[in-house]
Amino acid sequence: MKPKFLNDNPKIYLVAPSFGCVTEPYQTRLKASIERLKMEGADIIEGENIWKALGKVSSNTPELRAKEIHDAFLSDADLVLSVGGGEVMCEILPYIDFELIKRNPKWFVGFSDNTNLTYTITTICDMESIYGTNAPSYYNLDYNALDTWEMLHGKKEFKGYKKWQLENNSKNPLVTLNLRKRTIIKPYNYESKVTGRFLGGCLDCLATICGTKFDHTKEYINRHKDEGIIFFMECCDLTSISLRRALFQLKNAGWFDHVSMFLIGRSLNYYDKSFGVSMEESYIDMLKDFNKPILFNIDLGHLPPSMPIRTGALATVEYNKDKKNIFITYKD
Repeated sequence: MKPKFLNDNPKIYLVAPSFGCVTEPYQTRLKASIERLKMEGADIIEGENIWKALGKVSSNTPELRAKEIHDAFLSDADLVLSVGGGEVMCEILPYIDFELIKRNPKWFVGFSDNTNLTYTITTICDMESIYGTNAPSYYNLDYNALDTWEMLHGKKEFKGYKKWQLENNSKNPLVTLNLRKRTIIKPYNYESKVTGRFLGGCLDCLATICGTKFDHTKEYINRHKDEGIIFFMECCDLTSISLRRALFQLKNAGWFDHVSMFLIGRSLNYYDKSFGVSMEESYIDMLKDFNKPILFNIDLGHLPPSMPIRTGALATVEYNKDKKNIFITYKD
């Protein structure tokens, strides 16, 4: 199931299923992003929790964060947009009514900790979601924010970015991206373009979901096994060793049984070599048995800019070695 693409004057419901925007630079960025989205013709509905930090490491209690999600999906909004990632969004899952979400299809967009909904909405409701830019990043409508916005309006062709940001030490909360590192995609076992359904997200969250009652992965991939699965992954806090453990868990839970390709993004610990093992080595060691193509260092993850991905969508992924870039074309 694919929610309707946005029109020229969409109604956007902002939610805080993980962190609220109570600290800088996120508070200033969200205020500026709201104004920018209004300039683009959007009508903004502010959820009750977006300016709060009343929960444990979160905007509010798990019950009230889940209620905000329900309120958003029951509203007349066209888009439910998260205002932030965080640490404990998984706590809302026992209180989420997925049948309610399925009966009221809308785009849900979020990044990082929002994997807890982008992944489960797709696998439980069989409904597309977007692993994409959180609300505070739309003050500059460029790169990943622009791509997410255009994706929501129906754009189907996307490509990676030429450079990425390792760090940005500016004290200006509305700073532009400091793109100094050249994107160098590393293909492994790649021969030609691959078509399949996108599934994935932040590995820190995926490993937490795996094996719980919210893990409907096997049912989902079995429904779509004839199309194949393009599994995309990136991580936040994982080291090269904790990454191996997470991949071991997903691999042996059968999450990669019908995989056609792996897309690997950049983590915050991009250069980590715990015990002398690199992140790339861990991915290869744990995934090589599938004998499927892997594209490393794609523009996805916690070192921006990060391409938005329509989770659950059928798409073709091609790596062009001459243009040194990745190209994604959605089929519908």
